[in-house]
Amino acid sequence: MQKSLLALLSGCMIAMGGVTVSAQELYVPRNVKKAIEKGTRTLTGKPGPNYWQNKGVYDIQVKVTPETRIVSGQETIQYTNNSPDTLKMIAIRFVNNLHKPIAPRSHITSPDFLDRGLEITEMSIDNQSYIINSERMGTVGAVRLKSPIMPHQTASLKINWNYPLSKQSGREGQIDSTTFYVAYSYPRVSVYDDYNGWDMLDHSDRQEFYNDFNDYNLAVSVPKNYVVWATGDLLNPDEVLQPEIAARLKRSYTSDEVIHIADFQEMMDNKVTRQNDWNTWKFKADHITDICFGTSKNYVWDGASVIVDPKTGRRASVQAAFNDTAKDFHHNVAWAQHSLHYFSTQWPGVPYPFSKMTSFQGYADMEYPMMVNDGTTPELKFSQMVQDHEIAHTYFPFYMGINETRYAYMDEGWATIFEYLIGQEEFGKAHADSVYKMFRVAGYIKDPSAEEDQPIISMSTQVSGAGYGHNSYGKASLSYLALKDLLGDQLFKKALHYYMDTWNGKHPIPWDFFGAMNAGSGKNLNWFFQNWFFTNNYIDIKLASVQKGSGTYTLTIDNPGGFAIPFDIIVTYQDGTTSTRHQTPITWKENQAQQVIKITTKKNISKIVLDGNLFMDYTPEDNVWISN
Repeated sequence: MQKSLLALLSGCMIAMGGVTVSAQELYVPRNVKKAIEKGTRTLTGKPGPNYWQNKGVYDIQVKVTPETRIVSGQETIQYTNNSPDTLKMIAIRFVNNLHKPIAPRSHITSPDFLDRGLEITEMSIDNQSYIINSERMGTVGAVRLKSPIMPHQTASLKINWNYPLSKQSGREGQIDSTTFYVAYSYPRVSVYDDYNGWDMLDHSDRQEFYNDFNDYNLAVSVPKNYVVWATGDLLNPDEVLQPEIAARLKRSYTSDEVIHIADFQEMMDNKVTRQNDWNTWKFKADHITDICFGTSKNYVWDGASVIVDPKTGRRASVQAAFNDTAKDFHHNVAWAQHSLHYFSTQWPGVPYPFSKMTSFQGYADMEYPMMVNDGTTPELKFSQMVQDHEIAHTYFPFYMGINETRYAYMDEGWATIFEYLIGQEEFGKAHADSVYKMFRVAGYIKDPSAEEDQPIISMSTQVSGAGYGHNSYGKASLSYLALKDLLGDQLFKKALHYYMDTWNGKHPIPWDFFGAMNAGSGKNLNWFFQNWFFTNNYIDIKLASVQKGSGTYTLTIDNPGGFAIPFDIIVTYQDGTTSTRHQTPITWKENQAQQVIKITTKKNISKIVLDGNLFMDYTPEDNVWISN
């Protein structure tokens, strides 16, 4: 890398183990340096002048046969190579080959999870036939091209295929005998990007996904009385629904009140869909990273809408499909209305970018573009929190095109912070704090194992178990909350919006985030990013000593854990009164090992406590001083 580029990540004074280090540079991997040299990336937070990304236009026709659980399809893909490279191979990805007995997985599984995987019966590229050995294909496979795809050329792929849905439902599969969630259900072109080339990482069921922004036309054929809910706009409601049901659906598009589009009795009496032997449901979605659908013969159907862009009055449809016995799901449309409004107007404060959000009852607690697949629980607050989290993923990874496979903290961390912030409005700050600490922090900070202290920047495929979960969710969200505390809400949101405005619809990586937050805030935050992302730090501060002087108390606060955290100094006076002094993470900028803070007072102090609140301390017992 050129010295001038490195200088953009320099200029901070960093205290490392008590030693002040000048001109700190963030580590930049060699492949990212190479992309910078080629002009596709920068360290300023903006894409390079030569930035590119590839795109597919998919036309998919799918048939689901409930009795056999077979999903069969045929598709055409117009794949445009926007790169400057000549592509001599193409990578085909099919995530659901995870179910093959030979597939590498991150967990033990049951026989009902296993199946034969994808069978490609026919494939051609630009009218040249290819024979695909489906038995040897994993979740991603390389196809050597007979004719290369030249820069800026569009290739036409045609693929016919089939596979069985697994009996055991995870992120997809059979929910009950007449209900199925069909995700990752078609062979797709894997991502070819500017910093890694072809994405050839196998899916292990731990890390999540990385996809291009594509355009989709989807046609799903199912037997009569099966309803289909999918990513995208339903193009032909009058062809697949009986008139009254279609009318209710259309009314829900502009209704603030929840409408019962189809109740249980109507589903049982076959009064919902057209009574053709098979109905074909057609959906369309453009500039989106994936498409999926659920189908059921027995789920009830609720719908409403909500204004997601107050400036234009644009509404989004909000729908839910669920078993009538699931008490929590009867609230899901109303909950989702609130979620979409909050996320659009508060945090992140970006209007919901899609036309629809559907909540489908399954087992996954998982996000998909315009859909979530969540389990049912008797605890309503927990159910709402889970749905909030999954809907928050609309922004990260789908709006922002995050590579979840390599950088899970770039989406899970944000969904977790938004889950916490909306929880304050829904249930109050005390409840939100308690839940966040219980689910996101306690397990991490109370476990001294080495895997808990791996740097957040570690590639997500290289960490596992607790290390993966806490790096992706708890520690990442804590870093964003610490940055929010450091900058203040107004400047933090300004910087966040700069990042999102700059990179939505593209593929940002961590160094794009660092640069964008620097540019958006107008501050060099590299000392903070170095501290939180590139170290083995953990949360542990210590009130090392308190010295009483004339009208002053001098506090020496050590930071053996190393993270630059915010914390409160809570002072109790001998007369019973208290005061609180908040220290933002900026406290640690010049010296990350120790701080000396003076409290000026005419009153005698009986007790001092250092309280990090959400930033739970590994050894809280040494955060207290009591006067003798």
